[in-house]
Amino acid sequence: MLSITAPEYTKPDGYELSTVAKPAVEQPTDVLIKVHAASINPIDVKKADGVMKMALQDKFPYKIGYDAAGVVEEVGSGVTLFKSGDEVYVRLPESARGAWAEFAMCPGSYIALKPKNMDFGDAASLPLAAMTALQALREYKGSLEGKTVFIPAGLSGTGAYGIQLAKNVFKAGKVITTVSTSKVPKVPELLGENVVDQIIDYTKDDPINTIPAQSVDFIFDTTGQATEFMPLLVKGSGLVVSISTAPSGATLQNSSVMNTPEKPRLPIAARLFLDATDGLRHLKARFYGVEYKYIFLDPNGKDLTVLKDAAEEGKLRAIVGLRVDLKDIEKVREASWQAYKGKGGLGKTIFEVKQDTVEQ
Repeated sequence: MLSITAPEYTKPDGYELSTVAKPAVEQPTDVLIKVHAASINPIDVKKADGVMKMALQDKFPYKIGYDAAGVVEEVGSGVTLFKSGDEVYVRLPESARGAWAEFAMCPGSYIALKPKNMDFGDAASLPLAAMTALQALREYKGSLEGKTVFIPAGLSGTGAYGIQLAKNVFKAGKVITTVSTSKVPKVPELLGENVVDQIIDYTKDDPINTIPAQSVDFIFDTTGQATEFMPLLVKGSGLVVSISTAPSGATLQNSSVMNTPEKPRLPIAARLFLDATDGLRHLKARFYGVEYKYIFLDPNGKDLTVLKDAAEEGKLRAIVGLRVDLKDIEKVREASWQAYKGKGGLGKTIFEVKQDTVEQ
């Protein structure tokens, strides 16, 4: 089968369109998916460049990608929730990474039926970004109904899904976001009218000066500015959850990223460094009387089913900015560079897998 791979740790220029072995169903829990679409997340391109090499010993050629949507090709003897022909979507676990390919395989517990009202590309845009946002919002103690939520970078992949979930599922009373000038009119157009209550053009106004101090209940930090935003939080109950600063050593060690058959251990030096920087952020949170957390995604099929239901109920729209043929390696590299740089994109980029190749 065809797969996008990296022969060594490399930036997107080094990606290759390779022929690799098609996964074979061997375990009772295995589900083999014929991929129709996959999506890019920043972690895909950063990890292919070795951002986690201190903690993980990856094998090469390195298979890229976690998010996919497609049709079930075959299931193991113990799988009861899915059958051949089912249209599904998935955030692959680390041990099964390689969504940018014609086929992907993982245990059925990571998979869910895709939303009926979405095509494969739209469905593939959801798993990592929307599930991360869902799990971040759940970290708030108590209900977010009627509360004020600030999610910067409102038309980024994770930001766009976080905003919709905050308003439409968690019933936040006021949702605030930031975008650049050209994207301001696109917010209601893409996310829906009255989903965002306050749009800040960050090229003209600093959120720190625009949003009153101690007026925000929950912040979902998608930009690495968790400590900068802490003064905005309500003292005593405010929470900022980040996916863009850095974890503590323990958080990384216990994360899904480290959940591979090799059971890697984080080097002591790396653990101490991460613990020290994480400690400083917690110290600053205590100074402001607020709470800070860094989270890793916990991929699972149950949360994908929650997102499927939200999508089918009209509470979650796919935000896709670009669609690229997986076999066009130059376009794949170009799109991956956009994700690597992390600026200027709109929503998610999708790789479409044309269904006309000979299986290998």
